[in-house]
Amino acid sequence: MKNQKTSLRSRRSALLLAGGSLLAGVLPAGALAAPPAASRRVRLVVRTEGKSLPIDQKIQQHLAARGYAVTLYSQYDPVDAARDTDLVIISSTVRSRDLLGAYRNVPVPLLTWESDLLDDLGMCGKRDGVDFGRDDKNRYVWLVNAPHPMAAGLPAGVVDVYEKQAPMNWGKPGLGATVIATLYGQPEKAAIFGYEKGATMDYESLAPARRVMVFLDNETFPNLSAAGLKLFDAAVDWAIESR
Repeated sequence: MKNQKTSLRSRRSALLLAGGSLLAGVLPAGALAAPPAASRRVRLVVRTEGKSLPIDQKIQQHLAARGYAVTLYSQYDPVDAARDTDLVIISSTVRSRDLLGAYRNVPVPLLTWESDLLDDLGMCGKRDGVDFGRDDKNRYVWLVNAPHPMAAGLPAGVVDVYEKQAPMNWGKPGLGATVIATLYGQPEKAAIFGYEKGATMDYESLAPARRVMVFLDNETFPNLSAAGLKLFDAAVDWAIESR
């Protein structure tokens, strides 16, 4: 009987150890289980009748491959539906004069690369060419905030983000913004920046959720270098992680 009890104890201990090892392999000590990316819903707002739609579809496919559930929405679809998503992305392919500040107060994280919307979203001032704009030919950004998650682990300094020269959108954000990168040689023009929820944007408005700007243009996504793609992915991940 004593030998049977000892054997049972041994088997029970082995099972507990095996279970503990399995859990340790899945979840680091002290960590909380993160929701799967597939549970994160992304609303990609585009101009569905525009010639650059295939590029927006490439972005959709890229994010889907990373595990996000991405739906293309026309810029003319109802804005209220955005409340049921985890992230709104507004492509620069939209017709900005028709969209304006429609998404300004939506309490959902938002990312865009349409510089003409930055003032309407309260993320920058209103002067075209001064507070926001587009650089027609560029290839490099200056990474100024390497420790931030949006820097994608890249070292500070010059980063080649395009395979070849192409347009870059930029903005001059308010004091509440965190600037990650600027156009190379133009430190007043932010290529990547973000606002935390509640941060003061321009016009003293508060960010209703995280707000992020990246440097892309209508058809430059396929032109991203490996480093540029890392920065894009990091911006998406940071924007959505607060949900």
